Amino acid sequence: MLSARACLGRVLLLPRAGAGLAASRRGSSSRDKDRSATVSSSVPMPAGGKGSRPSSTPQRVPNRLIHEKSPYLLQHAYNPVDWYPWGQEAFDKARKENKPIFLSVGYSTCHWCHMMEEESFQNEEIGRLLSEDFVSVKVDREERPDVDKVYMTFVQATSSGGGWPMNVWLTPNLQPFVGGTYFPPEDGLTRVGFRTVLLRIREQWKQNKNALLENSQRVTTALLARSEISVGDRQLPPSVATVNSRCFQQLDEGYDEEYGGFAEAPKFPTPVILSFLFSYWLSHRLTQDGSRAQQMALHTLKMMANGGIRDHVGQGFHRYSTDRQWHVPHFEKMLYDQAQLAVAYSQAFQISGDEFYSDVAKDILQYVTRSLSHRSGGFYSAEDADSPPERGMRPKEGAYYVWTVKEVQQLLPEPVLGATELLTSGQLFTKHYGLTEAGNISPSQDPKGELQGQNVLTVRYSLELTAARFGLGVEAVRTLLNTGLEKLFQARKHRPKPHLDSKMLAAWNGLMVSGYAVTGAVLGQDRLINYATNGAKFLKRHMFDVASGRLMRTCYTGSGGTVEHSNPPCWGFLEDYAFVVRGLLDLYEASQESAWLEWALRLQDTQDRLFWDSQGGGYFCSEAELGAGLPLRLKDDQDGAEPSANSVSAHNLLRLHGFTGHKDWMDKCVCLLTAFSERMRRVPVALPEMVRALSAQQQTLKQIVICGDRQAKDTKALVQCVHSVYIPNKVLILADGDPLSFLSRQLPFLSTLRRLEDQATAYVCENQACSMPITDPCELRKLLHP
Repeated sequence: MLSARACLGRVLLLPRAGAGLAASRRGSSSRDKDRSATVSSSVPMPAGGKGSRPSSTPQRVPNRLIHEKSPYLLQHAYNPVDWYPWGQEAFDKARKENKPIFLSVGYSTCHWCHMMEEESFQNEEIGRLLSEDFVSVKVDREERPDVDKVYMTFVQATSSGGGWPMNVWLTPNLQPFVGGTYFPPEDGLTRVGFRTVLLRIREQWKQNKNALLENSQRVTTALLARSEISVGDRQLPPSVATVNSRCFQQLDEGYDEEYGGFAEAPKFPTPVILSFLFSYWLSHRLTQDGSRAQQMALHTLKMMANGGIRDHVGQGFHRYSTDRQWHVPHFEKMLYDQAQLAVAYSQAFQISGDEFYSDVAKDILQYVTRSLSHRSGGFYSAEDADSPPERGMRPKEGAYYVWTVKEVQQLLPEPVLGATELLTSGQLFTKHYGLTEAGNISPSQDPKGELQGQNVLTVRYSLELTAARFGLGVEAVRTLLNTGLEKLFQARKHRPKPHLDSKMLAAWNGLMVSGYAVTGAVLGQDRLINYATNGAKFLKRHMFDVASGRLMRTCYTGSGGTVEHSNPPCWGFLEDYAFVVRGLLDLYEASQESAWLEWALRLQDTQDRLFWDSQGGGYFCSEAELGAGLPLRLKDDQDGAEPSANSVSAHNLLRLHGFTGHKDWMDKCVCLLTAFSERMRRVPVALPEMVRALSAQQQTLKQIVICGDRQAKDTKALVQCVHSVYIPNKVLILADGDPLSFLSRQLPFLSTLRRLEDQATAYVCENQACSMPITDPCELRKLLHP
């Protein structure tokens, strides 16, 4: 359903202690799909849709959130709720007044977060209940992923569901006792409203508080035991052959033969799966399974790019498809999707040689450059799904992106010369992109009836078929369609734009640095590598504390395009370090500027100091001090919409070992993979990125060394040859002959490698042995891709 957002699950009320703890966790994160929860309560609380109560007039007296920087928190700054940001002031008040904490977590582009804010948090009566009987705390999940993860673990474990907005009631000591997601404001025929829930919890707190506290303690203890990830008595990680094969088989079983992807609906891009399939293909190229893995990934990417999940007018990808066909999207656009998909399409081009994929990668980055980029080099978080159809109107989902046939005909009235029938550009466009007079959005995808008569552009025919249908040449059709898209793009500029979440997150900026660096390197486009460089410079200038060596999690766009920080700053979490380190390693390989590699090493040292679990192995998601008071300190064990920071860290440690030869990082990688052994054995499909790291660790990492001057043409030719080949398990090293350079000091063997006849020369090294010197890019390609 179009309205069943990723930020929507079902309601849970007053769980029994430990309820649902034995249920196995699913292979996709709560951000990845809507969850259907089993309600474990003496009072049934089924989920509801949007309530019928009209929103009350917003109270224009601001609450404490007016002093925050987060766009999401500021969206609630004029609610008639005595909101507190997450912090000691709220906790002290709850303890002093002996009140439960109402914690509400969401993010600024979440559709159902908007709905609950409008329906419930703007409601005067509900605001009064929350202010008088609870200490109400608002959290932006993208600012505080640690808080979100802890309480989402509780909601999922006790209900088998989750999503946003997430609403959890806590004891003054921050232990959860009731959790749920979206609540309609009032009771309906099949659901209980938020006001009723508040009244019941208020009553339970007064009459049965001790029982609630005991249940809460039992649930927390059970969660602690269940969430522990540790090396235990294992000495080594599992065999890659078994885990790799099982992960592939699990994906193969769930594959959609017709439309690609790995579910019925909703359908998510999940680049971590595509990346695994490409790696699996490479190591199984001569087998039927290897060919199958390649076909699954390429077909999925092609179907996505032709579907409505891709914005054909303004580029970039929407969050997910609400249907099996990739047709009707949830229209939100997230930075982390653009970053990862740019890499996936670049890899598809490396593997297939089909420029269709490289064109999509370039389109994604064109969108990010235009719409999600700060002038100083950083990248914004997201664009909302909702926007007003016209100025002054109430926002509707997809209003900015959908079209009627009449609009298209008016924009494209020109006759098409040479066609076998009377034809306008608009008619050709309408046929190719599947527009209909009645609209091409099924009512089942539009339960609120907001998109009647509207169309989502989706490629229905190849250029060849459209050309044949009207007796035209392929290039003529291509030109007509591109001209039509440009005219629609210009017309769309006059519509009210969706809300932009201008918050900048270190983790997602790190992913975007990778997106630009990898795509620029693969396509040989220095312009894209420069965007990656500017992104890395932004991170170092605005999100890095030189004195402590720590990353900051967030920064914000201030007035006049300045960059602002919260006070005190929000310090980085594990994913910030892992994703930024990955971005810097990718940027070094794309640019051969060793300063980025040096900074990556420094950040990895800080990450190890702040997050490494010296007893159990692997990395905690948050610093011990930062999460003080939270009932759990977790290690993320799921590759979902974003890869797990532990999975990315495993790859980073391998690469850093390849760049430096430091044994400690290889030892840490092995220890991390060992700690996650049970998870990979049991549900490898939940950790495809970590399974890929396991494969890389147990196979030989290639050190590809180019001896030459960075700016010389012959050096660039060898470097470009390396980037043109899909080699996921490699490090690319430039040896410029300077014995005092950073890399020469890290890897003494580089001094033994020489240029052949004063030409740029390549060596491929494995297991401390190097190939014969190669100066011809074609010969190098043969060696890299036999």
